[in-house]
Parts: sequence; C-alpha cells; structure tokens
Amino acid sequence: MIRHACLLLIVSVLLMGQVSWSRSREFPITPASNDGKPWRIALYQGGPLRSYQDSLYYMAEALAQMGWIADTEIPRPTEPSDTWTLWEWLAEHASNEFLDFRADAFYSAGWDQEFRMRNQRALIQRLDQFDDIDLIIAMGTWAGQDLANQGHATPTMVISVSDALASGIVESVEDSGMDHLHAFLNPGRYLLQVQLFHSIMEFQRLGVVYEDTLEGRSYAAMDNIREVAAERGFAVVSCEAPFSGVTDQQAAENVLACHQRLTPQVDAMYITVHRGVTVDNIGELLVPLFEYDTPTFAQPTSEYVARGVLFSISRANWRFESAFYARTLAKILNGALPRELPQVFEAPPKIAINLATAERIGYEPPIAVLGLADEIYMEIEEQTTADELASR
Repeated sequence: MIRHACLLLIVSVLLMGQVSWSRSREFPITPASNDGKPWRIALYQGGPLRSYQDSLYYMAEALAQMGWIADTEIPRPTEPSDTWTLWEWLAEHASNEFLDFRADAFYSAGWDQEFRMRNQRALIQRLDQFDDIDLIIAMGTWAGQDLANQGHATPTMVISVSDALASGIVESVEDSGMDHLHAFLNPGRYLLQVQLFHSIMEFQRLGVVYEDTLEGRSYAAMDNIREVAAERGFAVVSCEAPFSGVTDQQAAENVLACHQRLTPQVDAMYITVHRGVTVDNIGELLVPLFEYDTPTFAQPTSEYVARGVLFSISRANWRFESAFYARTLAKILNGALPRELPQVFEAPPKIAINLATAERIGYEPPIAVLGLADEIYMEIEEQTTADELASR
C-alpha cells in the first residue's frame, strides 16, 4: 500500500505540470493575409480516424478564438471518423480573407497502401507544378511520412501523430530535419499513461493489440510500453491485429479476436490507437474483457471511458493540443520557418474513470485515484447521438 501511494503521488506531481508553449523566437499569432490574399490550406490523411476529426475540430475552434476564422458554432459530423465533412464545411463557411480551406485539396487514402502512393504522387506533383497551396495539414503517421521529404518545399504541419520520431518523420525531438517540416511531439504522453495505469492497478501481465508494422507499432506506442515494462518488471502480452489493406469490419474483427485470445492470459489491457477500435464498436470489443473482470485503459480519449473502458485521458487534452496546432499554424503564416518552431508540446493529462465499469469488474478506486480524475462517468453509454457529438 505504501508503494502504491508513493507511485500515485509521483504521478499526481507529473499531472500538475504546466502546459509547455513555444519558447522559440517570438512570432505573432494574429491573423494576417498573404499580401491581401488568403493562405491556401490543404489536408492530407492516411484515412478516416476519430482522432483526426477531433484534432481538426478543436484546431478550428482555436483558430476562431484567435480571429483567423469567424467565431461561429462549428458543426460536428455525426460520423466520428468523418474528417471530410468537417473540411467541406470549413471550405464553404470558414474560408475568408485570411484562410482558404481548399475543398479540392483534401487527400485521404482510405487506409489503402496503393491509393496512398497515388495520393502522395498526385499531391507532390501538384505542389511541384502549381502554386496553389501555401500550407499542408498532415494528419497522422502515414501523411507525415509521405510529406517528410525533399520532393516539395511547402510548409507542412504533421499533427495528431502518435510518435513522429519513432515513425521516422523527423530527425530528432529538437529538429525536424527539413525547413518546411514541423511535427507535433509529446514524448512522455504514452509513457505517463502506462506508468499511471500500472501505478493504479499494479498488474503483472499487460495485454496490447497492435498491427506489427512500423506505423502500427508507432500508433500503439510499443517502444514506450516495453520501456515501462522493463523498468517496472511486468510482462507485455501482445496480439497482432492487421488494419492496413482490410475493411473496417475486418479490422474490428481482428481486434475482437485478439481480445478473446488475450483476456485469459492478462490481468490488464491497454487499448491502443487502432483502426478497428472505434467509439461505436468499443462496447462489443469490451465483452470478453468484462467476462474476465479485466481493467482497461484507452490510449486515445475518454470517449471510450464513457462507453465502458475503465480509464483514459480526458477530452481536455484535445483542446490543449489543438490550440498548440493553431498557434503553430499562425506563427508559420506570420513568417516562421516550420523547422525553427519547437515541436514538443506537453499538456497536463486529465484523467477519466468510469465508476460503473469499476463496479462491474469489482474494482474499488481509492480516494487518491478519484482525486486525479477530471472526468467521472457514472454509467456506461449505449450509443453516441448526433446531439452528443455536436456538444463536445
């Protein structure tokens, strides 16, 4: 118990850290046009993913608060992973004298490797032959990898990426390696999650599902998981669930099969970023875990906690991170070289817990754990409505 309390104290101190904003040479973040014309913005993503929609939505909110677009209510698409509908709305309703969200500059590979290569070639050819894009928002690992090259020189912001360093997008934490490139980095985010989960539950065997590719290992933060496991002496029991080149349904079935296989072997499960895990299907994926009273921690967001996962980081983090994205965009458009802006951003994680799940698996959270909670759910939501999505 003493060890448990000490670990929680250490974690709570980490959680009280202040947000790390840019400390580079100062550039204004006030709205500015491109010599009287709007800056033309493109978006490139590997495929639809809930975290991409979250990042774009909250980034747009931050841009509105900063005056770059009209401060109006931005509608949230009802489909959680639908980034295109949100982009289309921004192109039609948010483009103004400062920013032009180009409707014809939205690229998504649909998580298909062949389509991905075609998209990369088409966009880089466009950048090389036409002067109609001023900045690219690259969503996630695939997009970052495809644009982190010398085939173009258009300012590129890689956001909503699990680990831009481990996936080879940037050269180092301090230097992206290319003048036109900037990538979001939060090196301690997943380390802290796993440390926190272990501090609370003190498990001996942690289950993890991931795709065994460079991108899949990056999404799941496997290096971080194994680092904490080595430090703390617990075993990592993994299961491969492919998500590239398969349908959404097959990706989900792959994860479910892994959950069914792992639950008899583990005493906790770290649910990682994976195309087969969504807000809509997490309830089904939790069934085998509930059968074994397995505590869970969702890597992506607390929306999974609302649907039955025991722990995660709260939605407040998306707003912190997306405000950082918006400030970075503003500095670039005000003259900053992407490479010279700091890439590391660390926000104090806010913890989410579902007490209905805790009761269901027979876990009684101590006061110390509840004291770390920023979001507490008293029941397990059965579905997410359009109204609920719009209110988030």
